[in-house]
Amino acid sequence: MIRISGPDRLSWLHSLTTQDLEHLAPGDTAEALILSPNGHIEHHLILTDDGTHLWAHVEPGTAGPLLEFLESMRFMLRVEPADVTGEYAVLTLMGPRAAEAIAAGDLAEASTRELGLDLIVRREQVADVAARLQERGAALAGMWAHEALRIARRRPRFGLDTDHRTIPHEVGWIETAVHLSKGCYRGQETVARVHNLGHPPRRLVFLHLDGSEDRLPAHADPVSLGEGGGGTVGFVGSATRHYELGPIALALIKRAVPVDAPLLAGGLAAAQEVIVPPDAGANVTVTLRGFRGVAPPGQPGGGRRGI
Repeated sequence: MIRISGPDRLSWLHSLTTQDLEHLAPGDTAEALILSPNGHIEHHLILTDDGTHLWAHVEPGTAGPLLEFLESMRFMLRVEPADVTGEYAVLTLMGPRAAEAIAAGDLAEASTRELGLDLIVRREQVADVAARLQERGAALAGMWAHEALRIARRRPRFGLDTDHRTIPHEVGWIETAVHLSKGCYRGQETVARVHNLGHPPRRLVFLHLDGSEDRLPAHADPVSLGEGGGGTVGFVGSATRHYELGPIALALIKRAVPVDAPLLAGGLAAAQEVIVPPDAGANVTVTLRGFRGVAPPGQPGGGRRGI
């Protein structure tokens, strides 16, 4: 978890990321990316502002490198970024009654998204907040449940469903995390070129896995064409067992793979469903889901637990 204070925080991060943050109102949530000069995704951020601080919820292990980058870009601006992962944690609420659990008591108001919302809490208060949520009908669940619901919603995670070459169009973040009309930022040329002139080289797919074998493909296992169709065409990102869908996964594969082609994911037979269509880019709109909400502090965080 990164916390940024200072009066220039919104305009500063607006200039560094793919998202329009200058107009982010207190309590609102936004999703943003930091790209390399060549347009590859280097960081994925879920952001909320409380009127005094901007909070960036990032993947475990990425706060340190992100802070190092932000410190290098401060110049003379009035901003103070800090890694507060050791002080704050994130409780994720998922399900149709998530908003009710927040509204029913003294917890902070939160924006609700399709996957639920995140509460940012001081680490010493995690047990107390979790207990109060349980009193209001919430049930504790672990990361396996969180990941099953996330994958079923076709929502990628940075570092699991992406690699060092991933660009926003490939995983559908062009719609949720990129503002196509804002001013210049690092990597914008690649985003604009793909959006207006071409197509990304790869596309994110959802996989229904063969459940006859008692195993799941591992992260980064190769994906190949099934029925002796050829060599490697991509890699497995996340895989899990869903309570209704059975074994499922996300994978990043070459754009030219036919959308009805049977696949092998880590040696398991897999049927694909389109998430990002082969003709993404060139002004084609990708219709995807929303993203998690983040509760404006009173409650900020780094590690994630499901509720």
